[in-house]
Amino acid sequence: FMLGLEYSGAELKQNLRSGLGGGAIDLLLNFPPGFIAGLILGWNLVPALLLGGVTFISSSGIISRFLSEQGRLSSPETPTVVSILVLEDLVMAVYLPLTAVLIAGETSRLFTTIGIAGLALGVALFVAIRYGHAISVFLAHQSDEVILLTIFGSVLLVAGIAQKLHVSAAVGAFLVGIAISSPIAEQSRRLLSPLRDLFAAIFFFFFGLEVDLRKVPQVLDVALALAAVTVLTKLLTGYLATRGLKLPLRPRLRAGLTLVAHGEFSIVIAGLGVAIEPRLGTVCAAYVMLMAILGPITARIIH
Repeated sequence: FMLGLEYSGAELKQNLRSGLGGGAIDLLLNFPPGFIAGLILGWNLVPALLLGGVTFISSSGIISRFLSEQGRLSSPETPTVVSILVLEDLVMAVYLPLTAVLIAGETSRLFTTIGIAGLALGVALFVAIRYGHAISVFLAHQSDEVILLTIFGSVLLVAGIAQKLHVSAAVGAFLVGIAISSPIAEQSRRLLSPLRDLFAAIFFFFFGLEVDLRKVPQVLDVALALAAVTVLTKLLTGYLATRGLKLPLRPRLRAGLTLVAHGEFSIVIAGLGVAIEPRLGTVCAAYVMLMAILGPITARIIH
């Protein structure tokens, strides 16, 4: 939701149009490392597909927070970075229900699930882009308490509906953020930033509780290899995705290094597949810890 607040519906529409090439490059470069690693480890097709998703999806939460803290929201490469993050989240809207059906073995529902997810996503995007201003006017109020409860309730409602329709709750929340425009966007940002920080801390706290450090050394070589490969593929993604902007070398490299961080979505994907491949959780835990630490560090290398 906080990432969505940074951009209006018109900007999302423009970013999606201009960022499709970068999103395709991102998928082609960053999904194969995890998928191939899963096959090399002797896993079945579904766990390998899940590990591919883990290496593909960057952490929009970590990256958006980093961009805001470092004052880089106005940097020339940032719109490309954000468009890639948006496209990744939209891919998750179809990917997560698809993998859930495969894990459950209900292949007869495959196309129905994809169709429902795609339709729900399309409707939500249309409403956010076309009627975002009207929604903002309807929700606007001078009272901070009214705005806090109304916006927070709207996020939970839309995210819950999205989850019910087998679309990622995070994507639903993102689209609510897109639909909210000025001046209510600034008011929402001020009121909900502390909640964002609290929930992010709680999320990673519970992730830490699930990590068995005794098992991490057993998969550390796999996690290190995946981290090394995907740092390079994310760097190449940013470099190639910004090629049409005629930027100097430094911003293009900076775009790729900004995309390195992995986090919440990777953990969610791993959680889906632990029942069918126990090693997936441990590999993902070690990999996400490495990438969550490396992400902000690498993003600061080039100023």
